[in-house]
Amino acid sequence: MAQIAVVENTIFISGDLKVDSVPSALEQCQQILAHSKYRQWHLDLSNVATIDSAGVAFLDELKSNQEQRGQSLELEHVPSMIQPALAAFSLPPIDQPAIGEKAGWFEALGERALQFKNNLVVLLLLIADIFYWSLIGLVQRKGQREGASVQQSLLIGVSALQIVALLSFLIGLILALQSAAQLRQFGANIFVADLIGIAMLKEMGPIMTAIIIAGRSGSAIAAEIATMVVTEEIDALKTMSLNPIRYVIVPKFHGITLTMPLLTILSDLIGILGGLVIAMVYLQLSAAAFFNELLTVVVLKDVLTGIFKSIIFAWIIIIVACYHGLKVTGGAEEVGKATTASVVASIFWVIVADSILGLIFYFE
Repeated sequence: MAQIAVVENTIFISGDLKVDSVPSALEQCQQILAHSKYRQWHLDLSNVATIDSAGVAFLDELKSNQEQRGQSLELEHVPSMIQPALAAFSLPPIDQPAIGEKAGWFEALGERALQFKNNLVVLLLLIADIFYWSLIGLVQRKGQREGASVQQSLLIGVSALQIVALLSFLIGLILALQSAAQLRQFGANIFVADLIGIAMLKEMGPIMTAIIIAGRSGSAIAAEIATMVVTEEIDALKTMSLNPIRYVIVPKFHGITLTMPLLTILSDLIGILGGLVIAMVYLQLSAAAFFNELLTVVVLKDVLTGIFKSIIFAWIIIIVACYHGLKVTGGAEEVGKATTASVVASIFWVIVADSILGLIFYFE
């Protein structure tokens, strides 16, 4: 058994500190420490004969309780015979993280600027790599999977035909319907063909197709690449002397560059078809009159403008998706975050690019 004695702010323990004697010793010491007026206590172990792991846990518990009260408890005169047990069973001290001063406004601004610079450098290097290896890949197939570009074209383009066609038809339908009510008031029914043709070819067709592909294919590309990063497949490709940009990203770049203009042309035609339905049903125009008016106002530049925009949008979608996918660190949760960030950023930059290109082509 263990005997407890107190002299001022020192507790003397004698006897054995083992599993059978620890509960009573802990209760006595806690009562002494809880009702004391001293903030600093000493625990004299000079008369302790033996100690086991329960006894060491008892000492750690006393010290921990005192620290929580804002007080201290120091061990004194520890016999050499029990020092190995203390070293073996005592819990190591927990290092509390230092609480630094809150960063100032200028420091936070500088940190964000530095982070922006680092992200921009990574993005520019990624863009350079993608375009370089994409050009090399047109003439040299080494380092790429056979038929990968065709496979990606099917996944990105053919699989999106139905959703692009449906939404484009509805966009053309609604755009013509909303315009028809105003045009009828002035007897300008025929000009619905002008409105639908210009709107679909130069704006609605390219941007609606880009938004659909960003949400459908861009998210899939970002999730695929992010998963490859998390599962260390990208590192495995590097280990096998395969360039991840060339092996994984270039086929997707070729696929989306090829299919995006074709999807945009399909979107234009289906959207004009939707406008034709409203022109015939609501405005009582004939199909011949509609297309005659359409051909008088639409020029080749309008078609080429939409196709050029679609290519730029395709590059934005693939670059943003790859950037967010490759920068993932962590686990499955980060894959979801990267996918969401990719879709949001793709749509944002597509709209920004459309605004800039619209102004450029308008003032040409």
